[in-house]
Amino acid sequence: MDELDLALVNALQHDPRASWARLARPLGVDAATLSRRWARLGASGEAWVTCYPGPSQLDFGAFALVEVGCLPGANQRIAAEIAADPCTGSVEHTTGGRDLLLTVSATSVAAVSGYVLDRLGALDGITFTRTHLSHRLHREASRWRLDSLSHDQRRDLERGTGSGTGQEPGPLRDDEVAVLLALAPDGRRSHAALAAELGMPETRVRRALTGMLSSGRAVLRCEAAHWLAGWRVTGMLWLQVPPPRLRAVADRIATMREARMVCSVVGRANLMVNVWVHGMDELAAYQARLVALYPEIQIVDQSVTLKWIKRVGRLLDEQGRGVGCVPLDPRKTAPTDPTAPTDPTAPTDLIAPADLTGPPG
Repeated sequence: MDELDLALVNALQHDPRASWARLARPLGVDAATLSRRWARLGASGEAWVTCYPGPSQLDFGAFALVEVGCLPGANQRIAAEIAADPCTGSVEHTTGGRDLLLTVSATSVAAVSGYVLDRLGALDGITFTRTHLSHRLHREASRWRLDSLSHDQRRDLERGTGSGTGQEPGPLRDDEVAVLLALAPDGRRSHAALAAELGMPETRVRRALTGMLSSGRAVLRCEAAHWLAGWRVTGMLWLQVPPPRLRAVADRIATMREARMVCSVVGRANLMVNVWVHGMDELAAYQARLVALYPEIQIVDQSVTLKWIKRVGRLLDEQGRGVGCVPLDPRKTAPTDPTAPTDPTAPTDLIAPADLTGPPG
């Protein structure tokens, strides 16, 4: 990915559905060139925009990080099967005391239990599971930026850009969920295309999309193949923070450049931090800085991601390119078609990167 690719992704992180004309001035490139660039990035799986439930939905459901141990030789098969589940947002093959690390969203704590006991418990080759139930998201990864733009470019992009107001609390409505799932493979689809697929009036689609995004009930996120974008080390830190200091420390860590996702969990390690850096030396330096800034915390465990199998619904190859999509749907805890192939590299009926290039209306 060259500098213009990275700048375009960074711009779409600020405003995922911005028109090419809107981005042309701050990026210093004409709209037609930006459209062609994005079409190429989408077709190759190097970048994409997705849509998923916002952090506010944690109040009406449950979110957990689940460690999974596997028998030797079973990792790849189990990872592929789990990646087909619509309630698993992400699946990582990691170092440390687990083979796989999952993020799981469900409608309730009981549904998380059912998924772990019934779905994971029934998979041959799993040796153990360990569940960390989250009770607060201090930062979710749509707020993370590549930082490929200058200060002036960022200011130009942010001028007039709306943000979630949080003024409409409550769970997503059925029509909003339908729009969200239709947007998950390509968050830049036009209102007309969404209306045609969903059989809704275009005005209703537009109203539903505007409402759930402005309220924060849903989130749009521009992602890039992390390896090709230069972020070659990703991992998780398990931190123990004195309970009276937990929220204050977590909120401060959430502002640090390296932190992609920060969530409080129930357990001895009560704070989990997903970290993205350029190299292993940066990871070590970040941990040293973290302990120096907050001497009251203890690093209980840590892991480095060896391979991302799935990230927020997107199936990934070895370099982090998107090769398919299983939209994140907390209402479903198992594949809709258990007989369908689950190998991300095999031919499936999942939406492929070539279908993800349409501009927004």
